[in-house]
Amino acid sequence: MESVELKVEMVGIHEKRLRKCLSKLKGIEKVEVDANSQKVVVTGYAHRNKILKAVRRGGLKADFWSVQNELLHAYASASYGSLRFNNFNFF
Repeated sequence: MESVELKVEMVGIHEKRLRKCLSKLKGIEKVEVDANSQKVVVTGYAHRNKILKAVRRGGLKADFWSVQNELLHAYASASYGSLRFNNFNFF
């Protein structure tokens, strides 16, 4: 079984559309959606490119999740008062 992580630009109403697109694919066991970070984790036996293609075909902007997305989410969710890098305050 394989897990595929995607970054999908969506608002609350798009989760239903996302799940409908993925329900048409065979081999998908579970879909986890984190709307705050716009991260979708699909677990199953479907090929990662087919998953991405199905989401895009449903009209959603999507790409594979990368380390840059993780860093951007961590930066955006950090409180500005406690953001420190090498003991220097940025804000």
